[in-house]
Amino acid sequence: MKTIEKIEKENISNLKFSKKEVLQDEMARRKRAFDLMRAQALGNLLRSKVTITFEDATEKIYQVSTTVWATGSEFVALKCNTYIPVNSILEVD
Repeated sequence: MKTIEKIEKENISNLKFSKKEVLQDEMARRKRAFDLMRAQALGNLLRSKVTITFEDATEKIYQVSTTVWATGSEFVALKCNTYIPVNSILEVD
């Protein structure tokens, strides 16, 4: 297992992301989509934070605790005009 590094949402914009899909299993991708929609609802209705685990272009794994403002088919929008590509997200808790 790779080491997971904590990152502040303000520093995510300094990272580079790959176009590669990090989840190979179709059910895992469906669960991620469901979890992202749930995180968006929690963020907009209750201002609750979630933990997002994601991978950058160098395959380094990061974790951020943040509020999800919007979820699209390709990107997730966080506060401070920060975006994470959906295909880079490993897990949403």
